[in-house]
Amino acid sequence: MKNLIIDTANEKIFFSIITESQSYTTTHTNSSKNFDKFIILLLDFLKTSKTSLKEINNIFVNQGPGKFSGIRIAISVVKALSLTNNIALYGFNSKDIEKNEYKKIIELFKKGKLIKDLIKPLY
Repeated sequence: MKNLIIDTANEKIFFSIITESQSYTTTHTNSSKNFDKFIILLLDFLKTSKTSLKEINNIFVNQGPGKFSGIRIAISVVKALSLTNNIALYGFNSKDIEKNEYKKIIELFKKGKLIKDLIKPLY
């Protein structure tokens, strides 16, 4: 199972692919320049990690609280990707992670603590 985690609520734009056996991560500066090319950054990340959208089973997006513009762009993009590629979408909160321990999101998912398609931005 391949999981895509996207977090734009903090100082960095964070992308991660996490599977049972490995993970691949990259970050970018959280800036308006990068928001303008957000989808390009995401598609480049997928290409670099040798992952196609068809391989992704779940997308997890940070719904805040955090930076307004970052949260809005990330949620908009992941909703579109989820709908067009039939990928399960889950939201998590900034308080769910500590010290960039994004594997905790997968643990919460496995425990049934994240609700599918329930995205409520917290700015």
